[in-house]
Amino acid sequence: MDSTYYDHGSPAERWERARMFFDAKDYTAAARVLTGLVEEVPEQTGPRLLLARSYYHSAQLRRAEAELRVIVERDPVEHYARLMLGRTLQRQGRQEEAEPHLRIASALAGDFGQA
Repeated sequence: MDSTYYDHGSPAERWERARMFFDAKDYTAAARVLTGLVEEVPEQTGPRLLLARSYYHSAQLRRAEAELRVIVERDPVEHYARLMLGRTLQRQGRQEEAEPHLRIASALAGDFGQA
């Protein structure tokens, strides 16, 4: 498919298109839209987190990990990114690396019994 479709429109229009693809469980198409959007607005967490989720759900785990690490580096208390990073590492069979992220996510969520 022509990539101009994925890049067409304002950032707000592409954000909505990406969310529609994601909601329709077309995670690969959502990632195609979001890749350009994240390049355009790299400081925004929302598009990057949705890109990471799209990668995760389409089993592009290394890409998901890379995006999540950027978010966690910028905002160490971003609870959902920590949780997703831990789960992404688990899916890659890297349980030992996942554990600290999952404990931090648990603590940030106020679930101190599980930490």
